[in-house]
Amino acid sequence: MQVQGLKNISLFQDAIQKELQKFSEKELPSSPEKLYGSIKYALTLGGKRTRPLAVLLGCDLFGGAVTNAMPAAITVELFHNFTLVHDDIMDAAPLRRNAATVHKKWNTNVAILGGDAMLVKAYQLLNTLNVKNKSEIIDVFNSVALKVCEGQQMDMDYETMNEVTIADYLLMIELKTAVLLAGSFKIGALIAGANSADADKMYEFGKQVGITFQLKDDILDVYGETNKFGKQKGGDIISNKKTFLLLKALELSKQNAVINRELHKWVNAIDFNEEEKVNAVVGIYNTLEVKKMAEEEMIKQYNRALEALNSIGADEEKKKQLSLFSNSLMNREV
Repeated sequence: MQVQGLKNISLFQDAIQKELQKFSEKELPSSPEKLYGSIKYALTLGGKRTRPLAVLLGCDLFGGAVTNAMPAAITVELFHNFTLVHDDIMDAAPLRRNAATVHKKWNTNVAILGGDAMLVKAYQLLNTLNVKNKSEIIDVFNSVALKVCEGQQMDMDYETMNEVTIADYLLMIELKTAVLLAGSFKIGALIAGANSADADKMYEFGKQVGITFQLKDDILDVYGETNKFGKQKGGDIISNKKTFLLLKALELSKQNAVINRELHKWVNAIDFNEEEKVNAVVGIYNTLEVKKMAEEEMIKQYNRALEALNSIGADEEKKKQLSLFSNSLMNREV
């Protein structure tokens, strides 16, 4: 059963990749070269295409034709890449999937315009959906898109805030990361004609999977292999991002004056050697065992996702496929 599930997911991923290639060749003109070239470049950087896959899986779960959902699948992938291009500017990130980020390859202005154009293209594509409930689907997409912006602002605000709680962090990653996956599943379900109750359950499933995904992302930023993960290792530490790891370390360090002083020294440092800071903070994380605590939180969120999935009235074999998909996100090493 697991082999079949993996096969189906692989087929959907191949279809998405072909559709993205077709989109780049037919929908993106050659001029202005920097504008459209930056979009093509961003789309060729790869990735697992998790969000468009969620659209197709959500549609397939309720017996819909995945070809009908493909415009929405590519829409969410365009939107996701738009956010990545802009996020990389805000984070001053030099790498994305082992390649130069758009603003590093060209410049910040090109990256901003390229991201903007990607967003416009996403809306144009979504409007080509040929379903009766298109306006409802567009409303879901709009709501999700705005929440992603809210989450990104919260993420940036947290970098300079002294007091951020674990609850604050979980809300932020729900908005910044999880709601796009949640919306993708819901949009796929709505395209297939799922009722409102089941579509909402799909949203809940996707939200909890998305939170799990981000917790894993935070762990990989610190503990993943640099050449596999494709991003600057320890980037969250360098920029003082309030991840679960950092927040839990700040909380636990209050019980040890020496560790607390050392951690705050690095968090408040203005002029520092990046490698030295990463190594020092990782050492504190290891002493406090915050990686283990992040993994425990990840499993708790994952179990909530399974509860939502199990409550949906749909084909059990296809639900197993979704369970397999979500488990692969939690256990990935890149």
